[in-house]
Amino acid sequence: MIIVGLTGGIGSGKTTVAKQFLEIGIPVYIADEEAKRLMRRSKIIKRKLIKLFGKEAYVGEELNKPFLANIIFNDKNYLQKMNAIVHPKVARHFEKWVLKQEAPYVIKEVAILFENGGHNTCDFVITVTAPIETRIKRLLKRDNTSYEKIEAIMKNQWTDEEKVKQSHFVIENIELENTKKQVVKIHKEILKKA
Repeated sequence: MIIVGLTGGIGSGKTTVAKQFLEIGIPVYIADEEAKRLMRRSKIIKRKLIKLFGKEAYVGEELNKPFLANIIFNDKNYLQKMNAIVHPKVARHFEKWVLKQEAPYVIKEVAILFENGGHNTCDFVITVTAPIETRIKRLLKRDNTSYEKIEAIMKNQWTDEEKVKQSHFVIENIELENTKKQVVKIHKEILKKA
């Protein structure tokens, strides 16, 4: 099975691109969504996160996202420790998921694909880009967040330039129709290589 990594900075439009691959029949695994599910469901992960962050890490059965975000985006050590707890479980879940798929290739959407070395397990990597001003506008509108929080997240991600250098394909996601055309073109190229 060919594994295609899909990544891009926060607000670049990875989810939009992922949906377009789904629409043309390619299975998509959204690593962040699975990580959140595992942080809610897995007793082992829960116990380790409470040990790392304290009881405030959870409110009832739910992850205390604002509390954790405040810590991990201001201290890279905590971010790395949390990733070391969650990422191996997500990787194992992905491996099991791939075995169930019947398609020429699958998409693995990961926000920090390069940052966590995940690109090494992919046959191809697609990076989604958009101008920083566009990304910030999207995030302010979508997440009801602050410029400072967006900036803190961006500091923990590679720049578009760094990602593009190591990518096989790049999708510039500014205008939806043009993005769709780029997805179809890349899909055809991957099929040729499959």
